[in-house]
Amino acid sequence: MSFNMKMITGKIKVVTGLHIGSGNTEMHIGGTDNPVIKVDNEPYIPGSSLKGKLRSLLFLYTGSEENNEAPIIAKLFGIAAGDDKNKAEQIKTTRLSFWDCFVTDAWRKNVKEKQIGYTEVKMENTIDRITGTAKNPRNTERVIPETEFDFKLTLKVFDDEDLLQVVLGTMKLLEMDSLGGSGSRGYGKIRFADLKVDDKDIQADFDGIKPFEKKFI
Repeated sequence: MSFNMKMITGKIKVVTGLHIGSGNTEMHIGGTDNPVIKVDNEPYIPGSSLKGKLRSLLFLYTGSEENNEAPIIAKLFGIAAGDDKNKAEQIKTTRLSFWDCFVTDAWRKNVKEKQIGYTEVKMENTIDRITGTAKNPRNTERVIPETEFDFKLTLKVFDDEDLLQVVLGTMKLLEMDSLGGSGSRGYGKIRFADLKVDDKDIQADFDGIKPFEKKFI
């Protein structure tokens, strides 16, 4: 069995306010009701958030169901605990490895020089569908547009199998959809930039992917 690894690198650029919650529901005076996840006071994108979103989009694209997932999805993302052990034996090694995405050095410098924050707070109301009146106002923290995160993904390749186009096609689906919470309200639009595979520029090829005109799987 032959084995190789491909490294996909680039940037994730925030187009509209991005909210990936911290899970902290405790109220603080002067704080936000719904903060974003941070490390050392800087927002980041957890690899688990990317993995979950890409996996769910590939499910939709292939028409697979959770209890009968396509073999290629299981190969790329692995299978859940309690799933068919025979399938796990067949797959052996999950092909994709995800990294957390931290703000780029250039964006960190930009924030410092312009004395701006990494995030903004957006006030929102819940609308009563019967009366049409606003109720229960709350504020949500979002990563501001134009923020840049470093992106890295590793694809393991066995016996010259070609899954790269499936990975890139699924990334294109994410560009067309949203990342994080409240995507249906305009949050979480992102785009990939400066994409490379093993240091070879593939951005033009990626930009040309049209998943619903030409199937990638």
